[in-house]
Amino acid sequence: MAPAKILIVDDDPAVRNLIDRFLSTQGYVMQVAADGQQGLILFASFQPDLVILDVNLPDSNGYALCQTMQQQTGVLVLMLTSRDDESDKLEGFRQGADDYITKPFILSELGARVAAILKRQRSAPSPPPSSSLNLGPLALDPVQREARIGADILPFTALEFDLLYFLSSHPDRVWRRSELIQAVWDYDHVGDQRVVDVHIGQIRKKIDKVTAPDFSATLIKTVRGVGYKLSIPKDPRTVRNP
Repeated sequence: MAPAKILIVDDDPAVRNLIDRFLSTQGYVMQVAADGQQGLILFASFQPDLVILDVNLPDSNGYALCQTMQQQTGVLVLMLTSRDDESDKLEGFRQGADDYITKPFILSELGARVAAILKRQRSAPSPPPSSSLNLGPLALDPVQREARIGADILPFTALEFDLLYFLSSHPDRVWRRSELIQAVWDYDHVGDQRVVDVHIGQIRKKIDKVTAPDFSATLIKTVRGVGYKLSIPKDPRTVRNP
């Protein structure tokens, strides 16, 4: 398997060089950019598997850049920023980030986060076509990594798809947030477990755009004080009329 390609977009040359040198020793193919404009140019030509993206760039907002890049290729994104407020972290996840790490950071932790993010997409073997799942009107295809309701493809991020597919593969089981983080994020998350709530909220919003009201909340149930469970609907008549 070819080594993963990683693009760093950060206006601090010390940070860029430090991460570049460290991850290069881990066997990754690296490119670096100092601002959003250069980042987009390299993104188009380099086609990275992962972007390590600063929030505060001199010519653009990292959250907006994250959305732009993911709309083009669905790339994995690790936000890297000095903003350590919990609301900033949650906003990063709302905008599609797969993970979020604050400066100053420990290189070994950064390396673990990078490996965990890439493992979800690159290391897991593709499941057979028979593992496609139908959740009422919602169909999940893990081979193509697509979620469809009729002709509509739902624009889930890589992490949103993984989370929904994991819950769908274990119907009616209640999962604690910490268990979902360990199973889907694939490492011991340090921080606010509300990141799970943010991703569940994003999944529900995207499903609700093309289904009957409250279908997503019926599909993914909140178990108060514990976590979440997914129940496969028995009545498929939940598609919103055009």
